[in-house]
Amino acid sequence: MGRLRNLRNWTVLSAIIALSGAALAAMVLTAPAAVAQAAYGSYVGAGVAFGLTDGSDNEGSETSGLIAVRYRLLELPISLRAQAMIFSDTIAIVPTVSYDIPLNWQTQAYVGAGVAFQDGGEDSTSPIGNQTSFVIQPGVDYSLPYSNLVIFGNAIIAFDAYRESGGTAASVQGGVGLRF
Repeated sequence: MGRLRNLRNWTVLSAIIALSGAALAAMVLTAPAAVAQAAYGSYVGAGVAFGLTDGSDNEGSETSGLIAVRYRLLELPISLRAQAMIFSDTIAIVPTVSYDIPLNWQTQAYVGAGVAFQDGGEDSTSPIGNQTSFVIQPGVDYSLPYSNLVIFGNAIIAFDAYRESGGTAASVQGGVGLRF
């Protein structure tokens, strides 16, 4: 009689384990895949911009201060960005719209397109030239864990950016932002 009771208990226990395993497998197989989202939050930051090109022999590449703003649209992987290059021969303001690509919970890459607005003369340039031009902006944002700080870095490629030579200008920017 004791053996029969133990056999029933094992049978019931085995059935419960099998049903629990089947339920767990069903939940795992039917659950939606976890997707990393672009780093949360918008930010305002400051940094440095380094010009990589010059328009002609008498123009040198420029270095300037940088103010950067990112406004992330909540429902879409799109951000509105703007950068102002200051403390150089001419001020450049570069608004862009970017498509954000999440790499993990803290990091995202992005590609943006926009316009560089500047009004430099032939002898005054910013890190991205001396005339208004179309730009492409690839970059990366990294949100520091357990803080409101973001480290950002990007490049700006400005097409037809120099009045005299009409060449392409390129610069790299980097800095630290505060999320809001």
